[in-house]
Amino acid sequence: MSVTPVQTPGGIEPAFDLTAYYPILIYAVVCVLFAVGAIAGTHLFPFKPRKPTKIKQMPYESGMDPVGSARMQFDIKFYLIAILFLVFDVELLFLYPWAVIAYGEGGDQTWRTVFGTVVFLEIMVFLVTFVIAYVYAWKKGVFQWR
Repeated sequence: MSVTPVQTPGGIEPAFDLTAYYPILIYAVVCVLFAVGAIAGTHLFPFKPRKPTKIKQMPYESGMDPVGSARMQFDIKFYLIAILFLVFDVELLFLYPWAVIAYGEGGDQTWRTVFGTVVFLEIMVFLVTFVIAYVYAWKKGVFQWR
């Protein structure tokens, strides 16, 4: 089957051919059928032994029996450590691009002469602010685990 050319504002182009998209459609259908088949195979066919016992119905938590309610409150230390981890990650997100542009080989020398000092001072202000926040968190005992 040949595709006839069509006149468009960009020039002469081949006409839209839906047969070029058939492999994508076939792949999508196979993926959906596989997912539906896997779910149906686990729930519809009684090929596996089913003997629900009290032990099998218990939630599994790291090989230990669950203790207490699942709705108990977590200590605030978990959240503080998570937030500090994110702060360290964000700091690195700012430092890596600057370091690559400022000190990497093959960098633009014009950028270094025009913006190098200003950006260096901005990074130093950022790092000093970060160190002050780190010392403040240390003094408040955020890093001490009970």
